[in-house]
Amino acid sequence: MKEKIRYTDEPMEGRVIPDFLPPPDQLIFKEDAVKVTITLSAKSVMFFKTEAAKRGVQYQRMIRRLLDAYVEAFDTKPTRAEEPRRAYRKGEKRRAAR
Repeated sequence: MKEKIRYTDEPMEGRVIPDFLPPPDQLIFKEDAVKVTITLSAKSVMFFKTEAAKRGVQYQRMIRRLLDAYVEAFDTKPTRAEEPRRAYRKGEKRRAAR
């Protein structure tokens, strides 16, 4: 059995730490995402599913992060994050970028 904690009447010292945490609205890390349909080899999918299961993560997220890392390594163009994104309604065709 553990020993009981014995408190004494010693003075307690404390100091105020300034708030260093960001507000909750700055903790949202959702990135713009586009749903796509892609056909992958069974070997690739099984690899990612197996590795994801070992780590307790989603295999699609692993694939997405792999693709993002590839883009980061080889993309030399500035990002288009500042450009406004248009929402498309179901059935509406998108024009190809020129």
